[in-house]
Amino acid sequence: MMETFKAILVTKDADAKRQNPPEIVDLVLTDLMEGNVTIRVEHTTMNYKDGLALTGKAPVVRRFPLIPGIDLAGTVTASSHTEYVVGDRVLLNGWGVGEVHHGGYAGVARVSGDWLIPLPQGLDTAQAMAIGTAGYTAMLCLLALERQGVAPTQGPVVVTGAAGGVGSIAVALLARAGFDVVASTGRTEEASYLRSLGAKEVIDRTELSGPAKPLAKERWVAAVDTVGSTTLANVLAATRYGGAVAACGLAGGMDLPATVAPFILRGVSLLGVDSVMAPTLRRIEAWDRLARDLDRDLLASLTTEIAFDDLIPTADRILAGQVRGRLVVPVA
Repeated sequence: MMETFKAILVTKDADAKRQNPPEIVDLVLTDLMEGNVTIRVEHTTMNYKDGLALTGKAPVVRRFPLIPGIDLAGTVTASSHTEYVVGDRVLLNGWGVGEVHHGGYAGVARVSGDWLIPLPQGLDTAQAMAIGTAGYTAMLCLLALERQGVAPTQGPVVVTGAAGGVGSIAVALLARAGFDVVASTGRTEEASYLRSLGAKEVIDRTELSGPAKPLAKERWVAAVDTVGSTTLANVLAATRYGGAVAACGLAGGMDLPATVAPFILRGVSLLGVDSVMAPTLRRIEAWDRLARDLDRDLLASLTTEIAFDDLIPTADRILAGQVRGRLVVPVA
C-alpha cells in the first residue's frame, strides 16, 4: 500500500466560480504534480499571501485543486536533478508554488529542482521557515536599498506594517545594519516588541494613512513599505532628497494615489522588490546574508510555532492583522 501523507487542499465549487473552504486530507505520491525533486517537508510557515490563498479573499490560487503554501523546507527523498541528491537539505520560496503548483502545506512536495536552494549553513529547517518568504523579502529590500547607495549615516529608515512578518524582520535587519529605524504600525500596543527588535521610534500608522500631499516634511532617507496605497504615497512624500523606498507589499491596497513630485523634485527612487521570481543567485545572496546577519535569539523572539492543523483557522487572523512576527509550522 502506498504511503499517505497529510495535506491541505483547496478546491472550487461545482460551477468553478467560488473557492471552497480548505480541507485537511490524506494524499499519496501520485496525487502530486510533476517535478524532478521530491522532498519530505519538515517545516512550513504562513505569510499574508498564504492567508489569502486559504481564505480565497484574493485570487492567489490559480489552479484547482491545489495544495497552498509558498514556503517549504525539508530533505530530498528522490531526485533526477543534477544539483540535488537524496539527503540534501533544501528550501523553497515562491516560483508559483502554492499558487499554480502544489505547495508546502503537505508532508511531501514534488517540485522542479531549479526552484530550490540549499539550506544555508547555520540554519535548520525550523529557523529557515521562521524566516520564510517574509524574512527573505525583507532582506531583498535591504539589499535593494544598499545597491541604491543608502547608508545609515544618511538618516533614519521607516518600516510600514512593522509588526507583521516582513516588517518585523525588516526592523531587525535594518537595526542590525546600523540604521535608526522608525516602525509604523496600527498596533501601538506592540511598541515594546518593536523596540526589542531594534526600532528607535514607533509611530501610529494613522500618521501615514490619510490622503497624501505631493510633498511633506522630509523625515527619512529610506523606507521598506509592506502596505502600498496611501501609506506608500505618504512615505514617498516624506522621503528626503535622494532617498529610496523599497516597496514589497500591498496589505493596504494595490493603488498608489501619489504624484510625481517626490521623484522629480527630490530625486526619490521607488524600488520594486519581487520575491516570487527572483533569480537563484539573488536568492542565495539574500539567504546567506540572513544566515549571517539575523540574530538567532531575536528570530526566536519574533516567532510563534503553530500546529499544522491550526493553519486553516490562522488564515483569517493573519489577514486581520492579528498575528505578530513570524509563524513556523512543523509538518513531518
